[in-house]
Amino acid sequence: MKDLNKYRGIFPAFYACYDEQGAVSPERVRALTEHMIQKGVTGLYVGGSSGECIYQSVEERKLLLENVMAVARGRIVIIAHVACNNTDDSCALAAHAESLGVDAIAAIPPIYFHLPPYAIAKYWNDISAAAPNTDFVIYNIPQLAGVALSSDLLREMLKNPRVIGVKNSSMPVQDIEMWRDEGAFVFNGPDEQLLSGLVAGAGAGIGGTYGAMPELYLMIYKLVGEGKISEAREIQDACCHVIYKMCSAKGNMYAVIKGILRLNGGPDIGGVRAPLYNLQPEDMPIVEACAADIRELIAKYA
Repeated sequence: MKDLNKYRGIFPAFYACYDEQGAVSPERVRALTEHMIQKGVTGLYVGGSSGECIYQSVEERKLLLENVMAVARGRIVIIAHVACNNTDDSCALAAHAESLGVDAIAAIPPIYFHLPPYAIAKYWNDISAAAPNTDFVIYNIPQLAGVALSSDLLREMLKNPRVIGVKNSSMPVQDIEMWRDEGAFVFNGPDEQLLSGLVAGAGAGIGGTYGAMPELYLMIYKLVGEGKISEAREIQDACCHVIYKMCSAKGNMYAVIKGILRLNGGPDIGGVRAPLYNLQPEDMPIVEACAADIRELIAKYA
């Protein structure tokens, strides 16, 4: 039986870090990694949706992970999302991630073509076989991948001893209860329901807005562990309202978050990659308001 305690806690989804020309910046990757470590997070989830993975080449994704690991190895837990929309590239990223010493790899199902469950299982098992000494996390995000994890597919995947659990980004909290009952370790995905997910049995949270306000999500996790649900709910509600404000900008939410980071003392990690929409001048009042809200909430709760 694997000891999964190292995965319990808060994992910000790592953001893509670009230079002024829009190329992956090793220096900015290292700066953001150190920034997150100093915030006290459990670990980082690297190369996923928040990392703009589908807009990056295999070599760019390798470069980014190499620079995360140069700073983080041995200090925090690293889960590397390695899925591409073909098996060969995914396996190459999986093998590379294992060579760097990550704690786990993760993968969404193949997107665009709706494959049958046995084909998805083969895809995931092939990726896992390319990193035979590394834990594997299924990433369930049906609203973007176009296919949803089922109990039957999860049972099939759990026959693979490297499969430890599910990063669950579907909206029903019931899914967390189902995957938990199958024996999977569950990472809550939707940031807006971290509290609900933890209460339903998730052992950790991975979130795209965690990096903008890790102190608040760390506090939610701590309070739930202490059984202080009403106090945790107050912070969760506050985080949700910040997220709603983030999503009201014309620019992409991750462009907003990168602006917030700059205003709140974090590193400059550039913009977002097209076709994601970068910040517009009219977005700056929203960015400034979100940054101020986060500062006030941290002062109040953390």
